Amino acid sequence: MKKRNPFPGVTRMVDRHGKVRWRFRAKSGFTTYLPGPYNSAEFRAAYEAAVQGSKVRPNRSTAAHGTFAWLIEEYIRSAKYADLSDGRRRSLRSLLDWIRGKVGDLPFNRMTPLHVERLMAKKDGPVAANNVKKTLSILFNYAVKHSLAGQKVNPASHADTRKTGGDGFYTWTRADVAKFLDHHGPGTKARLAMLIFYYTGAARGDASRLGWQNVKNGRIAFKRGKTGGEVDMPIAQPLAEDLDRLPKDQMLFLTHGRGLPYRPETLGMWFKDRCIEAGLPQCTSHGLRKAAATILAEGAGTEHEVMAFLGHKTPKEGATYTKKASRARLTDSAMAKIAGTKTEQNLSNLPVRLDRKES
Repeated sequence: MKKRNPFPGVTRMVDRHGKVRWRFRAKSGFTTYLPGPYNSAEFRAAYEAAVQGSKVRPNRSTAAHGTFAWLIEEYIRSAKYADLSDGRRRSLRSLLDWIRGKVGDLPFNRMTPLHVERLMAKKDGPVAANNVKKTLSILFNYAVKHSLAGQKVNPASHADTRKTGGDGFYTWTRADVAKFLDHHGPGTKARLAMLIFYYTGAARGDASRLGWQNVKNGRIAFKRGKTGGEVDMPIAQPLAEDLDRLPKDQMLFLTHGRGLPYRPETLGMWFKDRCIEAGLPQCTSHGLRKAAATILAEGAGTEHEVMAFLGHKTPKEGATYTKKASRARLTDSAMAKIAGTKTEQNLSNLPVRLDRKES
């Protein structure tokens, strides 16, 4: 039986220089050459575009085959990278460029866990180092899946993760929230931004896109930019009161200049400055998401309730908050039982020399 062509319309040809090339020809007569090795990420992306009728310019890599620079270019041209949110692509691209600058000319299939740890050590601080490990792991997993340069294992998965200590971003307390609201009064943009972060669980990328188009029948609904998770919740009264001050024809709730939208990073930095003005230099917009999720968990909220509030697709992250809250409730219960033990019984168990009355 003749083997089915996995890429209909593609034929193999050898040019006058003896180089193998892959040509796509549609029934309509549209034709184009596909770049990259057969069945590579670049080849498949070009084929999908050609099927839609778009000519693809050969995007030739200037990097040597098998190097980190080459692997990074392969990954960036992949559908996996294209499916990421805009914000995630920007943050990831920054790390990919850093890795390329450090080891771009080296063969990636010779890297060991020890090499990974040495590269991690070039970053200041454990969080930045761990981000290098995560990014390398993404690259190696992609190489293993697509059998690039014979890669069989992910050495980054065996490298030691640096201990960070603490829970990441500072979590606002109720006192912090009250202090911020006292400083930034009703009608101020800072107050509105804080209420949006706090009562919707929106990340800065989500908050920068929220507007009246997301409001209907006293509810606010949006899709998380990072996870794609759906969020739909009633608008809390404090937030509703501040939103009522905005013109109904204002496209976005939070704008700068002449009604221009914020970039997520810019919004985060602007809000950080407002926190400093309120005497809260340790606070950030992300810390408000953590605060709201923590309060929800401490109120016996379930993992799925936290998941729905934060717009996650799985309850895994919600479990982080509910387990921590459960431990706190258990210790409260334990201490109540300990404190309830009769004082007389406690005193009789003291060492004899301490329990003896003075004569």
